[in-house]
Amino acid sequence: MVRDPYSHEQTKLQELLRTIRLEAGVKQEELAKRLAMPQSFISKYESGERRLDFVEVRRVCAALKVSMVDFVRRFEEAAE
Repeated sequence: MVRDPYSHEQTKLQELLRTIRLEAGVKQEELAKRLAMPQSFISKYESGERRLDFVEVRRVCAALKVSMVDFVRRFEEAAE
């Protein structure tokens, strides 16, 4: 069985996406409304069932009023 070489980073990304949402005091349902997506979209990427592309991460950050610069800095710190 081949292990995903990016699993650590993916886990840290999921955790950070959830953390910034919680820090903003936003429930999954509210974020889903802001993104015009179903709540399950949020649940799936936070649990790792779905991965986000760069543009989607940017939209999540914008919806939570987190700059991409801050998000990337926090991700780099968490992924080390």
